[in-house]
Amino acid sequence: MLVVGMGEALWDMLPQGKQIGGAPANFAYHVSQYGIDSCAISAIGSDELGDEIIKVFDEKKLCYSLPRVDYPTGTVQVTLDEEGVPCYDIKEDVAWDNIPFTDELRKMAFRTRAVCFGTLAQRSPISRETILKFVDTVPDAEGQLKLFDINLRQNFYNKEIIEHSLKRCNVLKINDEELIVLGRLFAYSAIDLQEKCSAILNDYKLKMVILTCGTNGSYVFTKEATSFFPTPKVKIADTVGAGDSFTATFCSAILKGHPIPVAHKLAVDVSAYVCTQYGAMPQLPEAFVKRMEM
Repeated sequence: MLVVGMGEALWDMLPQGKQIGGAPANFAYHVSQYGIDSCAISAIGSDELGDEIIKVFDEKKLCYSLPRVDYPTGTVQVTLDEEGVPCYDIKEDVAWDNIPFTDELRKMAFRTRAVCFGTLAQRSPISRETILKFVDTVPDAEGQLKLFDINLRQNFYNKEIIEHSLKRCNVLKINDEELIVLGRLFAYSAIDLQEKCSAILNDYKLKMVILTCGTNGSYVFTKEATSFFPTPKVKIADTVGAGDSFTATFCSAILKGHPIPVAHKLAVDVSAYVCTQYGAMPQLPEAFVKRMEM
């Protein structure tokens, strides 16, 4: 059982210093904390920042496929508002815009049980082709998860990128602000949040739609039922990577056979904990790992 996070691996330049990040890399790291084989797929430059990413992944014992390319390792300038919510300035023409599709990736795809990808790394034609080719190569077997964590950032998306991804995934993860954008693009704007999610679920024949609404809780929609949990009140350090920890925990729990409400509650609790820590990749308390095995 191999779980893959595919797309950007980069450095978040936070007010208190740089932290390793990138949604797919965050996802893969948190999956690995539950004892599941996971791999971060991206690209880095032949520079000091690339060397440091390798060092951090090695220290965290995270498997990776990070070919060196002739572009600088990606960085994101992150500013935080008074509530710890991040605003991103994402640098362009960087290594993760140029992820090559290799024979190694093709072989990895055939043994992948779950893959998580978003829109951001699809902003460039090279990485977009690699990501979609990888997702297409992952077998459509029973229990396979192709998770589209939409992650709309700045202007690095369009309707075509979103539609191609929706047609390939079987699980959509989206937040309430992104759902409004998607509603405008796909003419779902006249209906409420839950109706939008149900329409997307049916139109694209998805297994589930995961909707996070910040402090207003989160939902998991399937054809059979809806799961809702409120967001715990915690003292926030920053919210960087909290959504990725939610996605990773939920995916891991589903793969381990937990029912959706159990997976959902664990994901909510883990993401709340990550909000109390600085950076996107804190080590999780053992209590969460034990709950995953129950």
